[in-house]
Amino acid sequence: MDRSRLDVAKIGESLAVAHLKARGCEILAQNYRAMRGEIDLIVRDGQFIVFVEVKTRRSLKFGVPQAAVTKQKQKQISKVALAYLQAENLWDAHCRFDVIGIHLSSQSKLLRLEHIESAFEFQQ
Repeated sequence: MDRSRLDVAKIGESLAVAHLKARGCEILAQNYRAMRGEIDLIVRDGQFIVFVEVKTRRSLKFGVPQAAVTKQKQKQISKVALAYLQAENLWDAHCRFDVIGIHLSSQSKLLRLEHIESAFEFQQ
C-alpha cells in the first residue's frame, strides 16, 4: 500500500477508534493479524465481541467505502475472528461483525462516518 493510502487508512482507523470509545466500547485489539488476514479493530461493546472493518475513502468515485467489504473480505475477516476467539478462549462470546465507512475530504477532514452494526454474518 502506498504512503498516501496508508495515511488515509490510519486517519480512518483513528476516527473509528474515537467513535467507538465515545459509544463506550473498549478497544481490545487493533490491526489483529492471523490466518494471513487482518481485522482492523476488535472491541467489546457490552456483552458483544465486535470485529470491525474500517473502510476509508477520499472520493466516492467507486461507491461508498463500506461497499468494499465483499463476500471474500467477509470470509477472510471471519477466519481471523475465529483465530482470535480461539487464541483468547472466547468460544462462548456473543460476536458481531460491524463495518465503519468513512468519507474524508481531500484535506483529510471527516465528511461522513457511517457505522453499520451487524453488517454481515459469519462467512465460511
